Amino acid sequence: MYIVKIENSFDSAHFLSNYDGKCANIHGHRWKIEVEIQAKTLINDMVEDFTILKKKIKEVIDFYDHALIIEKNTLRELTYTCLIEDGFRIIELPFRPTAENFSKFFFDEIERLNYDVRKITVYETPNNSASYVKEV
Repeated sequence: MYIVKIENSFDSAHFLSNYDGKCANIHGHRWKIEVEIQAKTLINDMVEDFTILKKKIKEVIDFYDHALIIEKNTLRELTYTCLIEDGFRIIELPFRPTAENFSKFFFDEIERLNYDVRKITVYETPNNSASYVKEV
């Protein structure tokens, strides 16, 4: 099995609703995403052209750059409305924005691009990460 890996990153803010700790407050991260795709055979001596792979992954990841990422319905309606009216970019997700949940989310998103995704690792900080691996 051949495996290639690329990295990309984005900056965003989030908070963890109903969490007992510092992460209950809005704070930011530089999220680093490691993408591993695999193939049993090579096409033109490659799993995928890195230029093409990087471009496709960047398109997925860049959507989340410089936004406040929240779990749906975790801000009061008035707070949400005021932030939107003040021009803040908010992305609502159907899950808590943790590294663990992001790893599965990006796995599914990149798999939809018709890649055989092996593993996605999401770094919340340079020393802390979570991975989602293809089930065998």
